[in-house]
Amino acid sequence: MSGSPPHPDIAELADRCRRLRKDLLVSLHAAGSGHSGGSLSSVEILAAFYFYKLRHDPNDPQWEERDRFLLSKGHVCPALYTVMAHAGYLPVEELTTLRKLGSRLQGHPHMLKLPGLETSSGSLGQGLSIGIGMALAAKLDNKGFRVYCLMGDGETDEGQVWEAAMSAAHYNLDNLCGIVDRNRLQIDGDTEKVMRLEPYGEKWAAFGWNVIECDGHNLEQLMEALDQAECNCGAPTVIIAHTVKGKGISFMENKAEWHGIPPNDEQLALALRELEMRPSAEQLEKADG
Repeated sequence: MSGSPPHPDIAELADRCRRLRKDLLVSLHAAGSGHSGGSLSSVEILAAFYFYKLRHDPNDPQWEERDRFLLSKGHVCPALYTVMAHAGYLPVEELTTLRKLGSRLQGHPHMLKLPGLETSSGSLGQGLSIGIGMALAAKLDNKGFRVYCLMGDGETDEGQVWEAAMSAAHYNLDNLCGIVDRNRLQIDGDTEKVMRLEPYGEKWAAFGWNVIECDGHNLEQLMEALDQAECNCGAPTVIIAHTVKGKGISFMENKAEWHGIPPNDEQLALALRELEMRPSAEQLEKADG
């Protein structure tokens, strides 16, 4: 691809996000293990990347000019795999092999298993540092690709994140963009009780970053934030995307206990029913007419 995909229809992309959630939950259920809450909270973020902002080519995953996307919070790879499947990197039917022996879809991303993954991840706090190396290499080689790194808010308890933040600003890496899934819950509960992050935006700004905050489930806001980040010069940008853990499933939303468990048979049926009951873009258009 010579550039990022054309601007998508917002209603159609929102409808795609509903389908992504369905396939994501089916894959987690088939695995019998995995991380539901943070995967669901990051669906719109990932969709905005793969269906709008990223320059990428599923037919040529190693295309030299591609943008690099790093999933630092590797435990939410079920969401990434699902989006990649819908983007053409793997068959959608393969999603039900998640976490199975011999599967390409490991419980944490394994870059040697699945084409299109830029790094293996799982140990939290490392993704931004890897992104800095890629962004520096792009600068040194006069390459035009950009580097994006999705982190969890609880992940930023890790000191390595802040060492990386300091380094990225020092080297003026304006080709680097961090995105934080700010759902305010981590495995042990409320982020502000586990290790207070606020004032969060001010902390990133104090480290020399351009800071953008948005609703992480509002596709228009996400796309606008990504456009602003690309236009920023002289400093790295962080997008703080305010989200809801377990987004889209009423009994999972804002529940820390859904951090690392999949739905059982009954819960999957309830979740899929909820998603089916949400009107599609086509239905909304007919209702408006």
